[in-house]
Amino acid sequence: MIFSNEILGGLLVGLASALPLLWEGRIAGVSGYAATSLRPRTPEARTSLAFVVGLVLGGFAWRGAGFPLAALSAEPLWLWGLAGLLVGFGSRLGGGCTSGHGVCGLGRISPRSFVSVLIFMSVAILTRVSMQGLK
Repeated sequence: MIFSNEILGGLLVGLASALPLLWEGRIAGVSGYAATSLRPRTPEARTSLAFVVGLVLGGFAWRGAGFPLAALSAEPLWLWGLAGLLVGFGSRLGGGCTSGHGVCGLGRISPRSFVSVLIFMSVAILTRVSMQGLK
C-alpha cells in the first residue's frame, strides 16, 4: 500500500495526539503546550517546551528527508510573528485552537469540541462560499 503525504501526516498527527494522553494524561493541544512552556517554574514546562521545539524541528526533519513544505507567502516575517501571537492569544482565550478541538477533542469525544468544530467548519464554509461569490 502506497501512502501519500497526507495519509502519512494524518497518521503522525493522530499518533502525536494520542501519546501524550496515554502517557501523561494530557491533551496534546499546541496552544496549551505553548502556554505551559512559557511558565518555567511549573513541572510540565520542560515537557511542554520539548513538544513545541519538536514541532518546529519536525518541519526541518521533514524537509531534510526530501519531502516538500507548503509554500510561504511573501508577507514580512514580523507580520507572521504578529499573526502567530494573535492566534495564540485567541486560541488560549477560546479554550483551544481549531486543530486541538478537531484532533484531540473529537478523538476523546468531547461535547464542547464537537460544538466548537461545528462552529469552526460552518464559519469556514460560509466564508468560502461568500468569497467565491465575490470573484
